[in-house]
Amino acid sequence: MSTRFLVLLPAPEAEWAKLPPEEHEKGQRAHERFHKELAEGGHIILVAGPLQPSAQALSMRPDGHGGTTVTDGPFTESVEQIVGFYLIESDDRDGVIACCEQLSSTGDLIELREMQGE
Repeated sequence: MSTRFLVLLPAPEAEWAKLPPEEHEKGQRAHERFHKELAEGGHIILVAGPLQPSAQALSMRPDGHGGTTVTDGPFTESVEQIVGFYLIESDDRDGVIACCEQLSSTGDLIELREMQGE
């Protein structure tokens, strides 16, 4: 039975934005390798992508009166923000972990979350 895994990519947005183009290209190559290794292992990327900077996010919270308060970002005090994600389907948990370890070894921070049964 296949399981879905959410690969979250936290990163310090301000530092990332200051990196030279060569470092961004290096990161792109690391993700291309990640895609290839996932495919070779029979893992399926259902959806993936980078996210707009947290400053462009919207926050929606209950207003306590049956409505919603919508606020422009950023919202967290943390240096790291979620800058991208992958949703992967696989029946090989260890294989997904191995692919994520390889990507992390190139410099990416990763939080791997297994989705609860559907």
